[in-house]
Amino acid sequence: MPTIMRSIDEQGYHFEEWLTPERIAEDVQLVANQISSDYEHKEPLFIVVLNGAFIFAADLIRALKNVRCEVTFIRVSSYWGMSSTGQLEFIVPLQQVVDNRDVIIIEDIVDTGLTIHQLKAHLRGLGATSIRVASMLFKPGKLEYDDAKPDYVGHELTDEFVVGYGLDFDGFARNMDAIYKVKE
Repeated sequence: MPTIMRSIDEQGYHFEEWLTPERIAEDVQLVANQISSDYEHKEPLFIVVLNGAFIFAADLIRALKNVRCEVTFIRVSSYWGMSSTGQLEFIVPLQQVVDNRDVIIIEDIVDTGLTIHQLKAHLRGLGATSIRVASMLFKPGKLEYDDAKPDYVGHELTDEFVVGYGLDFDGFARNMDAIYKVKE
């Protein structure tokens, strides 16, 4: 087991590998193919939600074909540890003009949809022409906001807490190349 996972295990949480790096690569390519088809010869603006989505975004954007795009970043927070606070805090606000732009939000995981729901409202207010969401992971059983359902999904899961591939546990484990879930 990787050292970072042992240190988390020492805190009383135990994880097991759920998605291998190879499976993640397949999921990323699937999402990239869908976006490439939908946005061929278009110029969307990708808004990457930091910190969690940076690894997925890098792999996804490199896998696109025939899509000329711009990339920008936003940092918001709605989690403390393993629980949602229910409040969206803008830590690094959007710096890019979105008026009359096709926007694709890149997220690591969508569960309740609070972050996406509030981001979409914010971007609509700034004049985005269209807003779609690409998420590596999606918890459909947890979704509370219909407008937050991702348009592009790498993998679905139930209510497990997961880490790795950009997803963290109190800031740690983002650098793992696999995705791990909590053992029952």
